[in-house]
Amino acid sequence: MSADQVIMAGGGIGGLGAALMLARKGVKVRVLERAPEFGEVGAGLQLAPNITRMLDEVGVLEKILPMSVQPRRLVFMNAQTGEMLTTLDLEDAKKRYGAPYIVLHRSDLLSALLEAAQAEENITLHTGHQVTGVEDQAGSVVVHCANGAEFTGQVLMGADGLHSVVRKEIVQDEPICSGYVAYRGAVPIEDVDRRASMDDVVVWMGPGMHLVQYPVRAGKLYNQVAVFRSQEYIDGKEDWGTPEELDRTYSGMCDAVRAAIPSLQRNNRWPMYDREPVQTWTKGRVSLLGDAAHAMLQYLAQGAGQSLLDGAALAETLSVLGDGEWTAEAVGAALSGYEDQRVAHAGAVQSTARVWGDIWHVDSHVPMILRDEVFRSRDVYDYKFVDWLYGPVQDAGTTSAAPEAAATPSAAPAGQPRTPAHA
Repeated sequence: MSADQVIMAGGGIGGLGAALMLARKGVKVRVLERAPEFGEVGAGLQLAPNITRMLDEVGVLEKILPMSVQPRRLVFMNAQTGEMLTTLDLEDAKKRYGAPYIVLHRSDLLSALLEAAQAEENITLHTGHQVTGVEDQAGSVVVHCANGAEFTGQVLMGADGLHSVVRKEIVQDEPICSGYVAYRGAVPIEDVDRRASMDDVVVWMGPGMHLVQYPVRAGKLYNQVAVFRSQEYIDGKEDWGTPEELDRTYSGMCDAVRAAIPSLQRNNRWPMYDREPVQTWTKGRVSLLGDAAHAMLQYLAQGAGQSLLDGAALAETLSVLGDGEWTAEAVGAALSGYEDQRVAHAGAVQSTARVWGDIWHVDSHVPMILRDEVFRSRDVYDYKFVDWLYGPVQDAGTTSAAPEAAATPSAAPAGQPRTPAHA
């Protein structure tokens, strides 16, 4: 039998997290990262209680808490008027869900996972190895890399992101362009005119745009993400979502929002894509996790977290296979169990993220009035919109009910149909 039980294509947060959880359950993993070194973009991320609860169970949470911030509230604001609309008490949520809501720098999370992975004898790490081809054979799977390297294992997991090569072995589709673009980055606290409380995650909602602000790296850095619907994209321009369009879009917002825009980094922009939910992530000995399986828009702050949940479920189902038990039937049953835990739930998160984006970005007068009134009238201890997400999964493949709006998975932002990306 091959020394590699699992080959992981991709060494981002999802790939390294899954490798670590598998290794700690005795599974041998080889991680193939295409970049010359393991790394993440200079921006923050949010991990809600559904993620931190799992990270605590697998012994990772304690490593990232010192470099994290545990915000007191999630605050929703009207970006035009500056009015506070509603809050979610995150300290109370910690008691309700049994784990904290934390924010941290993406590179800090990746570094913690990498350090832990490097200490595991069951993990072999490679950089500069881009997966280009897959052969699913009767008793193994062979992986080919652009540098000529070839590896044989029992299972291949595609954790290779939005434009996954491995996904093409299973699903023939394309990423979906939302027509929105993000400018994001974390800068030293002293370099930003911070109008929001350092104890909060603040979401400013406006017509076709939003701004998110929160501190990371134990309060030393301030993370900001400015997102907007690009009229240049709608008009068919090749170079769309430019810094000039960013400035124009935010020029009509309230003082606190306008003050944040000059400190945003302008050299990088991220057009926002997702995928349609699919019914299976697996074909034979090949399966998917993270963005390769369920790329989602960022409005629920669940992208990285859902990839970590994939890893935990995968480790649970594959670890029951002994050294001599990686037959096609046994692997198929294990991957089926992994899908039972993850496919339906991750699909619901994908669909609901789209709907929340539509709610945040309404740009006509009456819908904005109605949205703001719903937010204002909400009791700050009403958890019905997040219980299904932050609470524990009820049964394999099911969760408590998602909001009713999630029943429209293909809802497009106002005025903009979703289109496949052909990159």
